[in-house]
Amino acid sequence: MKKKNDHTPLWLEGKTVNEVLFCQDFLAEHPMVNVGNAFFTKDGIGPDENMMKKMIYEELKPYVRTDLPKTVGTLMAVIRMESCIEQLPAEDHLIHCANGTLHLEDGSFTEEKNFCRCRLPVAYHPEAPVPEKWLTFLSQLFYPEDIPSVQEFFGYCLIPSTKAHKMMLVTGKGGEGKSRLGIVLHALLGNNMKTGSLHKVETSPFARADLQNVLVMVDDDMKMEALKATNNIKAIVTAELPMDLEKKGIQSYQANLWVRFMAFGNDTLQALYDRSPGFFRRQLILEAKEQDPNRKNDPYLAEKLCAEKEGILLWALEGLYRLIRNNFAISESERAKENRLAAMADGNNLVDFMASEGYFRFKADSEVSSRDFYAVYTTWCEDNALHALAQKAFSSFLKNNERTYNLEYSNKVTNREGKQVRGFMGIELIRPPLLM
Repeated sequence: MKKKNDHTPLWLEGKTVNEVLFCQDFLAEHPMVNVGNAFFTKDGIGPDENMMKKMIYEELKPYVRTDLPKTVGTLMAVIRMESCIEQLPAEDHLIHCANGTLHLEDGSFTEEKNFCRCRLPVAYHPEAPVPEKWLTFLSQLFYPEDIPSVQEFFGYCLIPSTKAHKMMLVTGKGGEGKSRLGIVLHALLGNNMKTGSLHKVETSPFARADLQNVLVMVDDDMKMEALKATNNIKAIVTAELPMDLEKKGIQSYQANLWVRFMAFGNDTLQALYDRSPGFFRRQLILEAKEQDPNRKNDPYLAEKLCAEKEGILLWALEGLYRLIRNNFAISESERAKENRLAAMADGNNLVDFMASEGYFRFKADSEVSSRDFYAVYTTWCEDNALHALAQKAFSSFLKNNERTYNLEYSNKVTNREGKQVRGFMGIELIRPPLLM
């Protein structure tokens, strides 16, 4: 703070605080900008409101003895106005590292730092050694064909972007070491990563606002109960436009989200009512290897892995460059594809029904009423001791997957009684239901 000859600050005029001078002095000592009521520094997200008030209070305390809470509140408002700028873009072509800025277009690096939304706590050193312990850990945790997917997803998490439209799920029986992925990711991202619950994202009206300016949310112990809704998760994974966010006691507002989801659990993520392929298409499902019974657990492994973070950053950047070359299509091995299709079948037995034999056949010049086809489906469910979905869900699934099964929905299908009803072209029943 600038001082007068008697060592009092310039902003103190007798017993009065010159608000403009104080704020200019404060921002000169603590450079930051205010965008959408959040403060950002050259190190990324800045102090929250409580911390800002504490900082202002500490400056005032030696000189102001009365009405401090009111004065702090007033100065807080003036600082917001003084530091306000219209926007601070989320630049997905830059990675703001601890020691400077990496330009992804040409691979150049500069030590210059500017105000930014996300700065990583790890330095960029192109000569950093290969992270041998990390690579060994990955080879023990994943099948070889899935490691490129992990590498690309880690790289994807370094930039504020949702272009890949994917979340990553890692399943296993337990004890494999899945949670260490989150620990290492936190070493790379710092406060740009949060831990949380996917279920809370769907159920809490305030959960989305908590993810603003966050690169990744990790669910370290994903609940196995099916989601009652999937709207929020699907929207966030593919977000390209501002979303409506809400905080307690504050009017809802529009803002961009670019958070990615990574979750670990004993099984896949299921939905109670969402049977659409889009829910599963957004999931990259990797299966961890079973723990080697001869493996000796190292209680210090996480610390050893994090010690290689500069090398892991280079490894993740390699995955990011590959992802960019592939137009943000994350590699998916045949094993991962099978995991995704199996998860879809588990959550929707209509997938298995449509692949069944002995109940119907696909035939271009045939047709079936929705009522008769549903009756055959319920018979199949009874034969396989499965719970039949509601008729509305059955018809909606077929309509949404007409291209997949070469079907055509029509309201002019002739049923067995000669009436024109709703149904599907391209299906012939092998086991027609009994006429009621």
